[in-house]
Amino acid sequence: MSVEVPYRPLPVAGSDVRYAHGPDSCRQPGVPVGHTIEFDWNDSAAYPGTRRKFWIHLPAQYDPSLPASLMVFQDGQWYLDPEGEVRGAIVLDNLIHRGDIPVTVGVFVDPGVLVGAEDPKNRNIEYDAFDDRYVTFLLTEIIPQVTGRYSITEDPDGWGICGGSSGGNCAFTAAWLRPDTFRRVMCCLSSFAQMPGGNPYPEIIPRVPRKPLRIFMQAGHRDLHWNEPGSNWLANNLRVAAALAEAGYDFRLVLGDGGHSPNHGGVLLPDALRWLWRTGT
Repeated sequence: MSVEVPYRPLPVAGSDVRYAHGPDSCRQPGVPVGHTIEFDWNDSAAYPGTRRKFWIHLPAQYDPSLPASLMVFQDGQWYLDPEGEVRGAIVLDNLIHRGDIPVTVGVFVDPGVLVGAEDPKNRNIEYDAFDDRYVTFLLTEIIPQVTGRYSITEDPDGWGICGGSSGGNCAFTAAWLRPDTFRRVMCCLSSFAQMPGGNPYPEIIPRVPRKPLRIFMQAGHRDLHWNEPGSNWLANNLRVAAALAEAGYDFRLVLGDGGHSPNHGGVLLPDALRWLWRTGT
């Protein structure tokens, strides 16, 4: 069945654009509000000397006798902020209430901070690397804090991961390296252009057997260095998307206007989750 999309004129300026949030990104009357619990994580084996916070969002519909799905968000505080661009917990509550996605426990993880360091930010080290260190950190340190408290499905088709900018690259890499655990991916304005050693994905994706991943990508016409020959974030996202298309992946690319901002990806979160968790083709 075809879907008719209402006509909307394109903005003439491609950079100074802001997308309006839809109703699923706002609290709605009658929708039960889940419970969010904050945790400190100050003793990491994967990233010694770091400390961070993470949050578990338990939906109101959670039933311990029925294992829930799992969705992990990088840059946890930004993605959880009810006044921010993404509003992850609000979106989960609305979509679960409507039956658009299964009952899903959200895990919002901040990047680490190096205690006492001159440059304490550990975000790029964790998120931009092309290795399994970060996904191993999730699987051995953070997620056991969730599965030890709540009933979570062991089916990898019930596990998703999401992020933007370096967090988007991180989400893609986590699923790419561990498709036995994460199979639904949302990555926005991903930082493929700044991966140490260069972006490996356009070359790797077509050369290996297709992995059981479902991937929602968002890219921006005016992302960083969009019209420059080097470190072009737009071009690198398009190259990854082209490789996924040529390799026959179940993926969707939404290209929007605006610069390097979480606005468009945040607005798309409800539609992305519906698409990721859809049944059928």
